[in-house]
Amino acid sequence: MKRIAVDIGGTFTDCFVSWGARALQAKALTTHGNLALGFNRALDQICAQLALDRGAVLSAVDSVRYATTLGTNALIERKGPKVGVLITHGFEGTLAVSRGRGYGEGLPVAAQMDLTRAKRPAPLVPVTLVRGVRERIDYLGQVVLPIDEDDLRLKIRELVELGVEALVISCVNGTVNPAHERRIRRIFREEYPSSTLGAIPVVEAAAISGRRGEYVRTTSAVIDAYLHATMFHAMSALELNLRDSGYAKPMLLVHNTGGMAHLNSTDALQTVHSGPVAGIAAAESLGLQTGIGNVVSTDMGGTSFDIGIVVEGGFKHYDFNPVIDRWLVTVPMVHLASLGAGGGSIARYDAMYRTLRIGPDSAGSDPGPACYGRGGAKPTVTDADLLLGYLDPEGYAGGSLKLQPRRAANAFRELAAALALETIEVAKRVKRRVDADMAVGISSELGSRGYRAQDFTILAYGGNGPLHCCGIADAAGIARVLVPPFSSVFSACGAGGMAQLHIHEFTRTTALYNQLRQHVFDDYAAFNDVVAMLEERGRRDLLRQGVPAEHIRHRLELDIRYGAQKIDTAVVLDRNRLESSADVLDVIEKHRADYERRYGAAAPAPETGIWISTYRVASYVEPTPVAFGDLQPQAEPLPPPAPRASRECHYVGHDAPLATPVYGPEALTPGTAIAGPAIVDTGATTYLVEPGWRLDAVAQGGAWLTRIAWRNGHVIRNR
Repeated sequence: MKRIAVDIGGTFTDCFVSWGARALQAKALTTHGNLALGFNRALDQICAQLALDRGAVLSAVDSVRYATTLGTNALIERKGPKVGVLITHGFEGTLAVSRGRGYGEGLPVAAQMDLTRAKRPAPLVPVTLVRGVRERIDYLGQVVLPIDEDDLRLKIRELVELGVEALVISCVNGTVNPAHERRIRRIFREEYPSSTLGAIPVVEAAAISGRRGEYVRTTSAVIDAYLHATMFHAMSALELNLRDSGYAKPMLLVHNTGGMAHLNSTDALQTVHSGPVAGIAAAESLGLQTGIGNVVSTDMGGTSFDIGIVVEGGFKHYDFNPVIDRWLVTVPMVHLASLGAGGGSIARYDAMYRTLRIGPDSAGSDPGPACYGRGGAKPTVTDADLLLGYLDPEGYAGGSLKLQPRRAANAFRELAAALALETIEVAKRVKRRVDADMAVGISSELGSRGYRAQDFTILAYGGNGPLHCCGIADAAGIARVLVPPFSSVFSACGAGGMAQLHIHEFTRTTALYNQLRQHVFDDYAAFNDVVAMLEERGRRDLLRQGVPAEHIRHRLELDIRYGAQKIDTAVVLDRNRLESSADVLDVIEKHRADYERRYGAAAPAPETGIWISTYRVASYVEPTPVAFGDLQPQAEPLPPPAPRASRECHYVGHDAPLATPVYGPEALTPGTAIAGPAIVDTGATTYLVEPGWRLDAVAQGGAWLTRIAWRNGHVIRNR
């Protein structure tokens, strides 16, 4: 297996290459003006390790996969085109009204509750660029009012004359019958053919989402249209860069659904958060290979801290109505919680509460933290880590970036004065605060889904994950951390093990058990027809990308709820057809068992009815995951090697600095055990073993970090 996987982050571009039995990794600063430059620099580092030129490597690999945060950044920066919307007459206010709750979506709970300061986000589509179309389809998909085509053509011309650069079509009940959306698109192309200079991209809401809900369907399509040009041009430039370097196959893009597809089979909306989702896919694969149980995956990079949940057996959670930036959308997306807490997160003094705040804004890679010496002047988490002694100024990022402690200290001067503390004490507070913020994020995510933090292992990766994981685990009350193999490029590693996948949904309310009629579902043909329709859509997607028909697999999922409750629970079935009442009862039992496990034995309420709200089929190819090797610590540990150096490091909870041995990558020889305090510097990342913790090295640079004592010195039982 020879393949290249790339994760383009806000600060670093990570590259992971599987080259037969070898696995190689490299990092380079992200070049936001031209993403291809950062990719080339990272790949060239790996080419040097292989003693081959870039063309020889690219011509030999079977695929190149990209995960990127470009779409996320474009939304944050509001760098998108003018988007116009054609929507069913009478629903022109759908986006502006935003269900009456648009001010709160995407904000922390405290901000949502503060109605006196509530502010809606600046709209992606102003009301002046929304036009109503005289047409109507009912909930059964029957045409009630045909399209008034003369009026439609007039309104299309109005939008174009107003400078619209992308167009969204959203008809009420378009998920049941998309005929009107398709006809509107054809009329638009008759007026403005795609061959016209400056042709306008057109997005049909029914093609983006198969779920009902006019607001969320429309916002999904709007965001897709808003990101279309940015993603198309950036990804096309990356593909042209590959062509120029000798790669002739289609480029693959990672989707936030947990799969990937060719560029021409990817909606822009599917690329949002695709980098962190690739890391969760790697966590899922690792959980299946090793059987380590419940895992909370934590990716701490330069810009953000991303949290995902993978429960025992390798099952990850999905959001089917996620919030992207400030907008509620309806796409199946791997569940991800993102906090503004990365290495580049900026620390500031909150004068109102007289305390320290971290993030969410970040110094990114340009200019970056103050210690990078690139013009950054604000104190960041990375600056604090350097001042506390954890980072090697000469060996950071493999020696490619020299850190400047004096600039870091200067950046903290104003903050230290505001807090009336010494610089080192402020740096310790920054570390304690950022670790606590991330621990609260973990506990909140697990608690909201019915889990206890103590029942999970933290999987710590990203450039800063192994550096902060002990502090995070301490604050979260978790006693065990696994730093996985290839931790600094773990998301890129996840992209390397993903498979092509498409998810299609269809909304139809179906009573598995109707409590009023006391009737168990028996219309098996209707159920199976819906599933067959969704399977055919996925099959066509994969055949179009050259996947042999015999390699295509389908997985059926149903969103099910009890009649008296609002919570839909996704149930994965082990069959794709219903043939008998026994099959129906098996589905009901699977739902009950999962619901009871998550919400308690008293939570299920089958007497109020059991209803399917959404049918979902994932069409995919079996993945070829990256092999992680044996990750179990040895019963008889090996002593650590001689340290390369010793540094005075400062730790939260210790007034005086502690002499801390510094080891090189040889300390990660499988079986090696090191008691904290200690630092292992591999060049690619830094493992910080805090006092009261122990490191046990396992295969391919992985390591277990186990808490052996509380902060007050009381020994606890290891898990």
